Amino acid sequence: MSLHFDHVTLGQRVRFGTNRAADNLAAEVNRLGAERVMVIAAPTESAIADSVTGHIDVAVRHDDVAPHVPLDKAAKARAVASDNGIDLLVCIGGGSTTGLAKAVAMTTALPIVAVPTTYAGSEATNVWGLTESARKTTGVDDTVLPTTVIYDAALTLSLPVELSIASGLNGMAHCIDSMWAPRADPINQAMAGEGIRALANGLPALRQDPHDLSGREQTLYGAYLSAVAFASAGSGLHHKICHVLGGAYNLPHAETHATVLPYVLAFNGPAAPEAEARIATAFGAAAAIEGLDALRDKVNAPRALQDHGMAEEAIPEAAELILPAVPESNPRPVREADLDRLLRAAHTGAAATTCGTAACKA
Repeated sequence: MSLHFDHVTLGQRVRFGTNRAADNLAAEVNRLGAERVMVIAAPTESAIADSVTGHIDVAVRHDDVAPHVPLDKAAKARAVASDNGIDLLVCIGGGSTTGLAKAVAMTTALPIVAVPTTYAGSEATNVWGLTESARKTTGVDDTVLPTTVIYDAALTLSLPVELSIASGLNGMAHCIDSMWAPRADPINQAMAGEGIRALANGLPALRQDPHDLSGREQTLYGAYLSAVAFASAGSGLHHKICHVLGGAYNLPHAETHATVLPYVLAFNGPAAPEAEARIATAFGAAAAIEGLDALRDKVNAPRALQDHGMAEEAIPEAAELILPAVPESNPRPVREADLDRLLRAAHTGAAATTCGTAACKA
């Protein structure tokens, strides 16, 4: 069979180096010729922001950040940027902080320099998300793709180990979902496979010693690859599920992705044997779900949606909300009853080792 695909590579500068964030940021501000810099960082990231911005002039600091980027928070940040004549956005933090910078860029076309402190991966994508009235809307716009990403593993040391694990598994979800997403192709699948390998090596090292910078570097590298693969391949079933759960029920982003992932893999894997084999190979396992489960055991991953605020009585509504968003290209048909069973298994943390489990049994 002949090989044919249509692949788009997004243009972005990446500066990767431990203990180099401040110097790399100053170099980028100088390269871009920025004179009015708006720094977006949540109050919890204030000390890190002080350190990273020590070599640049900051026109305004903005710290009104919230998960899932509520529309009113976006409007407020946009007004701050406009009122202060900003010509560059610098976001320092996790996915919520990056998401807020993207919301500003979407209406102002201001360039972004992203300095991640988690493994969320949003900094390497052109995907935006906004939440209004408990409903999350996502979209794609090259305007929101950060011009530069500055990676520094030392900045992730402040991230508690449990959240580090969840955040890294969020990156793993990007990789696995990219294997069968609407625009999956050999290039983004190759990036996803390398991302799986890096995360599978980095996360156990991070769990064993949270101060091990080599483990955090591998995790950060894997998270970047996962995000690039996701940006290219698009949102698959896993992300559609988690976006609804996060927006409608205000569930924590990383923990939700980490919890739902094995159930989607168990559901889709048997219907996508080539993708399943790629994932298994990346894990060095006989089967993809075995490799993922072994990693989750090693790192003591989040297990159940009920542990993170998901009410069982919300499951029927959630299944109904998710169904219209399921990609037509998903490897197997998805019914509302399938989603209900998958969510019930994820809610309690039931095993998801084969397609015959409660997660995907027809």
